[in-house]
Amino acid sequence: MPLTILSDENVKEVLNSLTKEDVATLQIAMRNSLHEYATGMTNSGACADNQPKRTVIESASTGTTTLFMPSISSSSLGIKVVTLASPSSNSEAADTQKADATPYGAISLMGSNGKPFGFLNAEEITAFRTALASSLLMLRRTKVKTITVFGTGKQAYWHVRLALLLRGSTIKNVHFINRDFNDRAAKIMKSFVTYDIATKRAEGWMDTQFDLASLKYTEIDRILKQRLRASDMIICTTPATEPLFDHTILTNTEGRMRPRLIIAIGSYKPHMIEVPPEVVTQAIKVHGAGHHFHKRAEEGGVIVVDTLECLKEAGELVQAGVKSDRTVEIGELVMLDLMPPHDDDSPIEDSPPSSVNELSISLDGVKSMSKIFGDSSIDNPGSSSRSPSRKSSFTLNRKPSFSLRSSRSASVSSQGGRKKKEQTEREDQMSRWLSNGNVIYKSVGMGLMDLVVGGEVIKLARAKNIGTTVQNF
Repeated sequence: MPLTILSDENVKEVLNSLTKEDVATLQIAMRNSLHEYATGMTNSGACADNQPKRTVIESASTGTTTLFMPSISSSSLGIKVVTLASPSSNSEAADTQKADATPYGAISLMGSNGKPFGFLNAEEITAFRTALASSLLMLRRTKVKTITVFGTGKQAYWHVRLALLLRGSTIKNVHFINRDFNDRAAKIMKSFVTYDIATKRAEGWMDTQFDLASLKYTEIDRILKQRLRASDMIICTTPATEPLFDHTILTNTEGRMRPRLIIAIGSYKPHMIEVPPEVVTQAIKVHGAGHHFHKRAEEGGVIVVDTLECLKEAGELVQAGVKSDRTVEIGELVMLDLMPPHDDDSPIEDSPPSSVNELSISLDGVKSMSKIFGDSSIDNPGSSSRSPSRKSSFTLNRKPSFSLRSSRSASVSSQGGRKKKEQTEREDQMSRWLSNGNVIYKSVGMGLMDLVVGGEVIKLARAKNIGTTVQNF
């Protein structure tokens, strides 16, 4: 079997030449693997129960953290080993422009028979695969006009780059927030401002405005309040050890009016945190009966996660005391991508949409999403193929519950029809929330993501004759 070796420059060459069609292919691979991870049985290769646990080794002498991330799918095996600098508790050290949270390492890929077929530098792949998973939720959003990004590293770059590639015609403003006006911040600004004009025009973001603000700026509180409240998507990509913004910006009445997708991918240890716990608590709160006279974006009652390991590793969830029944894995939701986003047919505008508000209460007095993502939503535990120890708040049963029968089976058909109607209503409400509600997505990353994306990148590299291929390795 041939072995293809890709350096960091080789990987960048492949990723920077991706077309929208290439990204769509990568998204399909990612979607299928995440769905199998979250819902598959143990005889499914990518099922969560089959994934080896990752190992974390911290070095007191160097202040680094090394991650060993093995993974398995139905067709391949892989392991990624990366080392990254741990965030310093010393504020002066944390402020330095030399602070680097980039993971350095490599990914080894093998077929299901154990024969190696790929060896890749992990630096760019790690950032790209995380952004690719996030893009599965970003595509669901009805409106993506203004984006605010905390951080200016590779994760920030690829989240914005994929957003522009996939939704460029709707994006008008991209705000970067960084600790300093450092070289990395200048580099990311230059990369987008001076991007190939023909590509910008073809992707629809020729007139998109980019700006950069420092957390050390004297007027930063005012700027954060203004930009976060105007944002349709907030992306947090820093190894912060304290919240990046004051929670009241998003938790008070005015802050809750606009629906937002918040993507948090920077923290990976219990003491690390980007999104304030109060914002997380607001998102998982079950809204009961009662009339609310202030218009608010719909809350789902759950946090979307890439894996339930977030409950132990992500500071946002640990410090907010989030339990498994208040989470839903992204792999349980990706099948809803087959349904079209729920658009309110209104133009993109700066004012929050008025169609989503707290006056929309179901007949039993409980918010619609609370019924879906509460314990009561798991009305048929036996239908789930997941390990009971891994259950989050939601398992969607896609098995057909209704078929057209003769009048002799009228009662059975009627019961099946009701179940199908209830299932359709649940899917419709979930799709509407993912498109127009407040959604928080927390990711700590998985080796499975590296395995899937790494394999696809190897295919693209071979097709484009990029890298070095050793025949009969």
